[in-house]
Amino acid sequence: MQLPRHDSTMKRDDMRRPSVFGLDLVLLHAPSVYDFREKVILQGPVADVVPSTDEFEMYPIGLSSIAAYLESNSYNVRIVNLAYRMLRSKSFDVERYLRRLRAPVFGIDLHWLPHAHGALALAELVKKVHPQSRVLLGGFSATYFHDELAQLPAVDFVIRGDSTEEPVRQLLEALREGDPLESVENLTWKRPSGAVVVNPLSFVPDNLDYIDVPDYHYMMRSVFKYGALADVVPYLEWLRHPETMVLNARGCTFDCATCGGSRSAYRNVCNRSAPAVRSPANIVSDIRTITSFSADPIFMVHDPRIDGVARAERVFELLKAEKIDNELVLELFYPAGDDFFSMVQDATTRWSLQITLESHDEQLRRVNGKFACSNEAVESMIASALAHGCRKLDIFFMVGIPDQTPAQALADVDYCAGLVDRFGANNRLQFYVAPLGPFLDPGSRAYEDPGLGFHRRFNTLEEHRAALLQSSWQDILSYRTDTMTREQIVETSYAVAHGLNELKHQSGLIDDATHQTVMGHLGAANQALVAIQASKDSPPDEQAKLLDQIREEVTAANAATLCGGDELRWKPTVGLRVTKSLLRGLALSLANELPRSWARFRGRYDTAVTTDAVSIAQPARR
Repeated sequence: MQLPRHDSTMKRDDMRRPSVFGLDLVLLHAPSVYDFREKVILQGPVADVVPSTDEFEMYPIGLSSIAAYLESNSYNVRIVNLAYRMLRSKSFDVERYLRRLRAPVFGIDLHWLPHAHGALALAELVKKVHPQSRVLLGGFSATYFHDELAQLPAVDFVIRGDSTEEPVRQLLEALREGDPLESVENLTWKRPSGAVVVNPLSFVPDNLDYIDVPDYHYMMRSVFKYGALADVVPYLEWLRHPETMVLNARGCTFDCATCGGSRSAYRNVCNRSAPAVRSPANIVSDIRTITSFSADPIFMVHDPRIDGVARAERVFELLKAEKIDNELVLELFYPAGDDFFSMVQDATTRWSLQITLESHDEQLRRVNGKFACSNEAVESMIASALAHGCRKLDIFFMVGIPDQTPAQALADVDYCAGLVDRFGANNRLQFYVAPLGPFLDPGSRAYEDPGLGFHRRFNTLEEHRAALLQSSWQDILSYRTDTMTREQIVETSYAVAHGLNELKHQSGLIDDATHQTVMGHLGAANQALVAIQASKDSPPDEQAKLLDQIREEVTAANAATLCGGDELRWKPTVGLRVTKSLLRGLALSLANELPRSWARFRGRYDTAVTTDAVSIAQPARR
């Protein structure tokens, strides 16, 4: 299907002839709150234990697999991390930048619910700037709220599910050929009458070996192809800390109550009955690719035993043969022992471990579903990991899980003190806390099952979007529990963070500077909360002035409040590097792509000069 002719009143700059790499799809990543640079919002410590800032500028890794899959099918796709660009420069003009991009379809991820405001604002802006282009949304939250999204004037399509590479290809092909959209898998769309159509969610692959995810080859190639490194930088500090990841699976065998990626959530939202895994050979191939441009740590997302111990053994057998120098960081969902850690030690040069224990209380863990075992088993695992050379063992606790009281959350600090006594003041062992927030994950048992004791404040996407504009995370928080009010969740999160900060400092696990930074930011957070609550009764104009007066305190309270900014980071080694093999691979990749792109350019050019229209090119099916 060809797009309509350009209006004769459009500026000459808007009628530029297509380039060799004319775009078929632009994938955009928005910040959590679109106009965060102007607003004063105490977003709190919800991002303190993840690599990105509280604007969650780290885009979903699935964007790279979608882009790479489509490019292998003769489409030109560009990822643009607008959130990163907006964070990097206060003067970056989003609308002006979007005007420079031309594509028949713009895709926007709404994977995590905290992007509800930014994603929808961006969709509206794209429609304003490119009214003839189609707007496509996708991701876990978009899947959950697809009916509501489809009603919005700025949204043309929602692609549902956890694996959307092939459905997006089908959509682009159908638009080009003018084929009925009923044939596009996983698609929610609307007819010219406005009636919403929900196609079956039928594309649910049982393995992930048809793609690379993340696809680092695409990301590196796109830098050379489109000349914009800033478009694909994953998060604000990545150029200083270029940590990377490999993905074991989509889906999970565990059913943790608060997790939107749990077994039941994937089943109910994404129609997935079992995890789709990557083969050991492809996992190790991903790691080999990473070593060509980075010597920094590689995170293996998901427990490597997600599809059984035998598969994990094969992964580490292949990894041992590679002799990788990068540190490998693992996460585990249930205890492991000497056999497992001996295998990891034998296969790696350096390795670390992260476990989300969530609570020291065994009963609370059983209710929630992760590490539903005794503390004896947990501590045996810690001892074994340290004995087998684990360089850094991070243990995460959470405030706001089912049945948890403030006293039980505060007791996590005492439990950590006991671990320090047992294992010594060993800086390889570190402790962190985070609140469950700002929202309950849609599709999780905590969101869906009132019997777990969560009381939701918001039910629609619009309610979540509006909540993100509240002045403090206490008012943004989407729930209370039977055992904690929202105020108690906020107070307890800061109290546990204070206790852990003191414990780690007294034990020598952090230095004086880190301790003082966290103390200062905790103080700023408490002052900001008091000021924000006091301003609520003021008229809007006066409230805005009061908030502007505490802008610095809010900025401090939004970062490094629960732990130091670098506590969770590994010291960079040599950072990014460019090897001869990497350059050869990129040159070969671009050389293979140029003939195809030139042929597509000629077709686009001829069409442009004769009809002033642009069509989507013919894909070469995989």
